Amino acid sequence: MTETENRTKAEDIRAVPVRHYGRWVAGVIIAFVAFIVIRSVVTNANMQWPVVGDYLFNDRVMRGLTNTLLLTAISMVIGVVGGVLLAVMRMSPNPLASGAAGVYIWLFRGTPLITQLVFWNFLGLFYPRLGLGIPFGPEFISSDTNPLITQLTASLLGLGLNEAAYMAEIVRGGLLSVDDGQREAASALGMSRSRTLRRIILPQAMRVIIPPTGNETIAMLKTTSLVVVIGYYELMLSVQQIYAQNYKIAPLLIVAALWYLFMTSVLTLIQMQIEKHFARGTSRAVPEKGWMSRLVGFGGGVAR
Repeated sequence: MTETENRTKAEDIRAVPVRHYGRWVAGVIIAFVAFIVIRSVVTNANMQWPVVGDYLFNDRVMRGLTNTLLLTAISMVIGVVGGVLLAVMRMSPNPLASGAAGVYIWLFRGTPLITQLVFWNFLGLFYPRLGLGIPFGPEFISSDTNPLITQLTASLLGLGLNEAAYMAEIVRGGLLSVDDGQREAASALGMSRSRTLRRIILPQAMRVIIPPTGNETIAMLKTTSLVVVIGYYELMLSVQQIYAQNYKIAPLLIVAALWYLFMTSVLTLIQMQIEKHFARGTSRAVPEKGWMSRLVGFGGGVAR
């Protein structure tokens, strides 16, 4: 067959794109429903948008917001550090270390977080004094429990220790995702178990650990609202105190919701960037896309 005949046959073949009429119909329906919802929210006088604007940057709201961010950051640090230690203990060949980590995870995952917060806040009922010393001997350091366990301390203990139990399983899953051949190769080179963990296992496990850790951070941001039960001043308590005085319940709740949405959006974008960093050089790298697509998930998922 000559080159001219090949060109002629190639020109005769015309690719006709597949028409996805169902997508267009679904898109129109979704756009119509979204327009109705947005219009009803914007034009609803009961939302009291002027009041929302007045209190969005109120001093009390901003102080509650600052405390919420503080709780989230410190609690996640406690949770991540504790989770790594618990995961290593859980995978340890030492039955005492593995058993202790298992009991910890069972206890803190098996009881409600709100119960743990109340327990830490009223720890003085069970232990009026806390001390450090020799068992059955004199105490070197001793103090009343109530001055030590403030509302902030109780909040951090409740949130951080509870988060450590969940992070332990996340980290353990990441460590187990690394092929055993990596450990065997490191052992053959004479590397210690701790150095193998730091230099080989953890860097590879981060690709599995980062996505759920980001989700846990976003969840922690919203979970901090539970400390309202022990009276710690954070975002939700700040708006509750305001609407208890002026009875503007709906707009103050919208203020809190807007701030939570803003903070979770920022954390989501940060999580995407961290995932992209640790996914470099793999076939599951996070695809390049715009910030809005990365925020709401258009165009595919992220590396898992």
